[in-house]
Amino acid sequence: MKIQQFEDKFLAHYSYAILSECESKMVLIDPARNPEPYYEFAKEYQAQIIAVIETHSHADFVSSHLEIAQTTGAAIYASQNLGSAYKLTPFDEGDTLAFGKIVLKAINTPGHSDDSISVLLEHDGKLKYLFSGDTLFIGDCGRPDLRGSGKDMDAQRDRLAVKMYYSLRDKILPLPNDVILYPAHGAGTLCGKALSDAASSSMGEQKRENWSLQPMSQEAFVKQLTSDQPFIPAYFSFDVDLNKKGAPAFGESIGKVKLVGSLGQSKAEQLDPDLWVVDSRDQQDFKTGHLARSINIMDGTKFETWLGSMIDPSEHFYLAAQDIQTLKELIERTASIGYEAKIKEAFVLNSGQKTMQPLDLEDFTAHQDKYTIVDVRNGSEVSKNPIFSNSISIPLADLKSRIDEIPLNRPIAVHCAGGYRSAIGSSLIALLIGEGKAVYDIGEHIKEVDQ
Repeated sequence: MKIQQFEDKFLAHYSYAILSECESKMVLIDPARNPEPYYEFAKEYQAQIIAVIETHSHADFVSSHLEIAQTTGAAIYASQNLGSAYKLTPFDEGDTLAFGKIVLKAINTPGHSDDSISVLLEHDGKLKYLFSGDTLFIGDCGRPDLRGSGKDMDAQRDRLAVKMYYSLRDKILPLPNDVILYPAHGAGTLCGKALSDAASSSMGEQKRENWSLQPMSQEAFVKQLTSDQPFIPAYFSFDVDLNKKGAPAFGESIGKVKLVGSLGQSKAEQLDPDLWVVDSRDQQDFKTGHLARSINIMDGTKFETWLGSMIDPSEHFYLAAQDIQTLKELIERTASIGYEAKIKEAFVLNSGQKTMQPLDLEDFTAHQDKYTIVDVRNGSEVSKNPIFSNSISIPLADLKSRIDEIPLNRPIAVHCAGGYRSAIGSSLIALLIGEGKAVYDIGEHIKEVDQ
């Protein structure tokens, strides 16, 4: 038997291949959008992919389960509670999948969602591994607030939090201490709030150290689980629905994106004025020259998250990058959240006619009262470390909907904790309030102020 863990560092997502070497058969759990790494692994071991297991309908990434099933003939296993539009083999409490000396057992563990399952692996009759999906993480458990909406959201969140309490105590805690835990996410995901950066753990370690497995009342658990959760990106509900339908084939879908070379001035003037330009170049290049209606979401580790937070799933957009190779990579990363079909056109950009002036740091430091300071960090960050006493706190994810809260009678200076989010925030504010108003990005200078 061999277990291979695959990691998408950008979305802090783990997926798995379980190989029976004696039968050369393989089962995948929660595969990412691009199926090629799994095909390559199967080819390396001359193995047949016989099944794909979805532990739930994912919110933060798009799975390749349907494409793999259609390409290889593998069956898709998931809870009957998932509500899929594709054919699946129900995989709920008491159901098993056996191949070689391996037996996979489904256990229903609702809490993150109603359709959440965890998968136990027995080898040679011994219980060895738990693939916990978004139920149990290393140091945390899955958040319960990604399935409701509107007035229903609080009730759904609390209902699922109670289910999580019992799933952990009735299904997870009784497992032997030497069972190895393989979760679907690590530190950096928005599917939890306090994850470790470790890629695996043991049940014994989690029973000692994971807050969600400690003795406490249902009321105390629900209160702790539902408080201080991170923001919910706009694309999450879109991905849940897309995963229930099954995404189109990865290679074919990204191949449909209209990709052009460098964008000249004449071509720039022909762009749809109602669409935004997502400019992934470095913030300094952006400020020196960019196109109208541009937002500066730099090519960084959180590109997908902020793309899916700033651009609504109902919207289309242009994608710009510094070179063709970066552009191709970003199209693939855009596809990991299912947004590739939203790209109207992708192009290389060297400059543009719009600029953002640099902040006069000396003047800002001496006369902060002359500026409207906008803090785009999350609320929990502001509470722990308020940097300016006179700043307006609007988390970046809320900035578009709360733009009217920013006074326009003074120059606007935007900051976060390190410069990445303030580049997005300052460009967004400049885009939304229009020309004639001074907007500055404090950027990395915040580190000099916050000492």
